Amino acid sequence: MPSQSVTSSPSPNGLGTSHAVARWCARHGWPVHPLALGRKTPAANCLPCRTDRHRPSDCPCILAGGWCHGFHAATTLPEQVDAWWAYQPRSGVGVSCGPANLVVIDVDAHAAEVPDRSRLLPGIPIAPTVNLDGLATGFDTLALLAALRRQPSPTEDEQTLRVRTPSGGLHVWYLNPHPANRYRSSTGSSPKTALAWQVDVRAHGGYIVAPGTRTAAGVYTRVGEAHHPAPLPDWLAADLARTGHLPAEQVATSNTQPLKRRTRRAPKAAHRVLQPLLDEVAACAAVPCGASFTEKLNRAAYTAGGLAQTGHLVMGEVRELLCNTARQARPHQESRNTSIIDSALSAGAQRPLHFKGRS
Repeated sequence: MPSQSVTSSPSPNGLGTSHAVARWCARHGWPVHPLALGRKTPAANCLPCRTDRHRPSDCPCILAGGWCHGFHAATTLPEQVDAWWAYQPRSGVGVSCGPANLVVIDVDAHAAEVPDRSRLLPGIPIAPTVNLDGLATGFDTLALLAALRRQPSPTEDEQTLRVRTPSGGLHVWYLNPHPANRYRSSTGSSPKTALAWQVDVRAHGGYIVAPGTRTAAGVYTRVGEAHHPAPLPDWLAADLARTGHLPAEQVATSNTQPLKRRTRRAPKAAHRVLQPLLDEVAACAAVPCGASFTEKLNRAAYTAGGLAQTGHLVMGEVRELLCNTARQARPHQESRNTSIIDSALSAGAQRPLHFKGRS
C-alpha cells in the first residue's frame, strides 16, 4: 500500500480527516485500526481470514501489516497508520481499549422496555420506595448508581473526554491509573457482568469509535472542552470490581493505596502497624460474604484512631484512607462503612497507641 504523510494531527473533536484523527490517537499511545466505510464495525478481514477460522495471534496478515481481526491488529506505528488510511482515506477510526489503557463507559439511549428494578443495577437492590418514574436510558441508570455513591454522574464529568454518538448516547473516556488491572469489556444487558442497564464498558477485549469518525448515522463528536481522558474515579473502579469487571485474583489488590506520609512522628512505624490491617479489609472484596469484614474494618479503624491520637497519623487523612479502602471492598454499604469507621476511630482515640503499647 502507498503511504501518506500528515503534517498535523488535530485533537479529535469531530474536525479533520480520519487519517489525521488516527495519527492523533496513535501519537497519544492509543492503538488504532480502520473501521468499515460508514459503519462502526471493524473493516472486513481478507478472504482467507474470512474462510479459514484461526486465532488472531496466529494470523500472518497482522504481522504483514494487514488490518484483519479488527482491534487485534491495532497499531500506533505511524507508517502503518499512513498506509492503511492512504489505501482507504474514508475509513473510520477504532481504538483498541486494552492496549491503550482505556476504560470507556458507553452510555446508550436506545428506546427499549425498562426491565424490572432488580436488573437495573446488578447486585444492588433498589427498594420499592425509590421512585423510578422517568427512567428510560443508560443516562438514568448511571446517574442512579452515581447518586447511590454520592458522586456526580460520569456523563457530567467535564474533566474527561466525552463523545456524543450519532444515536444520542455518550462515550465517557477514562484512563486506567492501575495498568495491572485488566478491566473486562461488557454490555449493559449481560446477565453475568454488567455495570448498569444500557451502560456498556469498553476495556480489554474491546474497542471504541474515535471522535471525528463519520458513519451513515452521523458523526461521533467531542462534548465539552476536555481533549484527553481523566483517571478512572475510585468509586467507579470499585463498582467495576464489584460487578465482575476484574478477574477475581485482581480484586483484592486493585487500587490499594499506601498511606500518605505527611506526619512527622514515626510515620514508617505507623505504616507498618496499620497497612496489614488495611490489606485485610481490601481482601474482603474477593469474598462477598463471610469474610468478617465488619470486624476487620473495626480493628483497622480502632488502631488508626490510637495512632492518630498520638500524632503518628493525621486523623482526617487516615479516615479518608479507611473510607476508600472500605468502599472498594463493600461499595454497596457506604453509610454503614462510615458509621463503623467513625465509631472505631473515636474509640481508638480514647486509647492512644504508642509503639510500646497503649497508654
